[in-house]
Amino acid sequence: MRQVRTHFRLCALSIFALTSCLDSGPRAPSEYPEARRVDHIDEYFGTSVPDPYRWMEDLESEEVATWVTAQNDLARPFLGEIPGRGRIKDRLTELWDYARFGIPWKEGGRYFFTQNDGLRDQDLVYVAESLDAAPRVLLDPNRFSEDATIALAGMSASPDGRYLAYATSDGGTDWKTWRVREIAIGEDLPDEVADTKFTTPSWLPNGQGFFYSRYPAGPDGRGDGQAQVRIFFHNVGTDQESDELVYAVEDSKVRNPEGTVSEDGRYLLIGLYEARVENAFYYRDLGAPSGEVVRLLDDWDATYAFIGNDGPLFFFHTSKGASRNRVVQIDIREPEPASWKEIIPEREETLESATFVGGYFVGRYLKDARAQVRIFDGQGALVREVELPGIGSVSGFGGHSDDPETFYSFQSYTVPSTVYRYDLATGESAVFREPRVDFDSGEYQTVQEFFTSKDGTRVPLFITHRRGLELSGDNPTLLYGYGGFNASETPYFSISRLVWLEMGGVFASASLRGGGEYGEEWHLSGTKTRKQNVFDDFIAAAEYLIDAEYTSPQRLAIQGISNGGLLVGATITQRPDLFGAALPAVGVLDMLRYHTASLNARIWSADYGLSENEEEFRALHAYSPYHNVTEGACYPPSLVRTADRDDRVVPWHSFKFGAALQHAQGCDNPVLVRVETRAGHGAGKPTWMRIEEVADEWAFLNWALDF
Repeated sequence: MRQVRTHFRLCALSIFALTSCLDSGPRAPSEYPEARRVDHIDEYFGTSVPDPYRWMEDLESEEVATWVTAQNDLARPFLGEIPGRGRIKDRLTELWDYARFGIPWKEGGRYFFTQNDGLRDQDLVYVAESLDAAPRVLLDPNRFSEDATIALAGMSASPDGRYLAYATSDGGTDWKTWRVREIAIGEDLPDEVADTKFTTPSWLPNGQGFFYSRYPAGPDGRGDGQAQVRIFFHNVGTDQESDELVYAVEDSKVRNPEGTVSEDGRYLLIGLYEARVENAFYYRDLGAPSGEVVRLLDDWDATYAFIGNDGPLFFFHTSKGASRNRVVQIDIREPEPASWKEIIPEREETLESATFVGGYFVGRYLKDARAQVRIFDGQGALVREVELPGIGSVSGFGGHSDDPETFYSFQSYTVPSTVYRYDLATGESAVFREPRVDFDSGEYQTVQEFFTSKDGTRVPLFITHRRGLELSGDNPTLLYGYGGFNASETPYFSISRLVWLEMGGVFASASLRGGGEYGEEWHLSGTKTRKQNVFDDFIAAAEYLIDAEYTSPQRLAIQGISNGGLLVGATITQRPDLFGAALPAVGVLDMLRYHTASLNARIWSADYGLSENEEEFRALHAYSPYHNVTEGACYPPSLVRTADRDDRVVPWHSFKFGAALQHAQGCDNPVLVRVETRAGHGAGKPTWMRIEEVADEWAFLNWALDF
């Protein structure tokens, strides 16, 4: 055990947690579990790089398991002893107990939607014969396992409304197994389709079967995550072993194909993906005897998303010739770019996505990370803009080309996701399902401000707080960010954030470079050798909150998940003085070896680059959190969170980083490593587990920020 100084915390009185000088909570650990350091050195382009915790990458070893158990034995009692944690958990439970609804979709005349009446660990799936008919439960994932850790991980209904293909994930893994349920009787067929990740079945119109992507079997007989997927066709009622191989990539080792059947059932669209920077699209005429696959878009020069087709006229959402995206029509009989027809041109706002429903194109836009929706006719002429309730985010607007209606949801930081039915002909929105939460949103407000980053770039920042907040420089503040993979950070609802606000906290969310808020240029400016821009943006956001007297370094915490965990790790190693606490979760933290975990991880190189390339190695090594922990530095109190079954961002990232922080910590601020069991990267977690997780985090911040 390594000795550290004991932390004596000043007494504080929190009106939420009701702590007192007689019960000021746990002391920081006086020692951490032993983590063996080895003399492993890697050589990169003449640079020697130590990796003292390389042994932690063996997730099956007894030594790693012992270390994980010891970390949990340290972290869980510490968190459990924080005064106010019980009250925080109780309030989370109270607020989480509300009815919430998914966006309906329609197939074969039937409506499908998800619903949770409160504290159920998993949402139920309902089906109704019409909007006015009484719905019935089609699928109850709460029955998959006693502890609700086997979750529903995907669904796809056949166009004739006869079957529902649904996937399960065991303990949070990305690996999914698909089954087929006959909707009329609510019973499963014998079908079982395994060895899949990141795929959704695409049905033939008659419900005969579906196309899907799966991994080939590895030496152990299970799907090999280091290999490429291939597209297969599954006939309903048959064994997976008899599934037909439809397409396999022959000219690349890293590109993965995914099949989508066009609405008219004539074409199989084959999207090929290597990253989120560019992709390709092929197609196969399902009625042609030859079965030839035609390479329609194969220059790998932009992003393309298939919207729909009118016979041989294909519609795509694309960044080709438009950093903020546009919609084009491609006649597959004359597919040369010179013959493309622009349907919806690029605008100042970013076109996030587009659908074709009821004869209209629906464009979802972002203006400074705030949602806008525009309706266009079939020729691309603007019909109207959808009026939204305020600053927030929008999802939905799916459906078929002949549907008279579509559904969407709107949410904000303080307003839960409300589902609307939208009449495409009249443009009228009507509330379909509206959640009721025991929270007075009128007491709080969200403002959008802008700050200037290190290089002069203007970056948006959403700030939510109680009305009448005094800018005293002493408010406990949580700054959240992501900044990667073209993912936009927009206002969304979270029960956990409501409790943070009720505790007296300020919540701030920065729309950093690396995201998609301002199109592909914004994304690329935060990738590879320019990834440091993302961390500079986050640091500038923190400095803005301090300079504007929202908070102070002692009262400022930062939080990020996955790529956001990288963001937090890099930021505290670069500016440990700027923060009072840090919550890096399931983070990518060893940037020199992230790509060795799986083929899926290697695909992230479009954003990160690879240590195999000298220029990219220099950039990665300069900010990699694990490699930039400095012995003797004083890092803020940190709760490093991961899960034992995370096979997307493998947990050894957090193990190595947490061990390095504990070893290097030069002051008495605690570094805790919390490892969830029977959980993965985050999707499908049961409600009870999510409540426990957030209660730990908010209690830790309540203790660390001393409020």
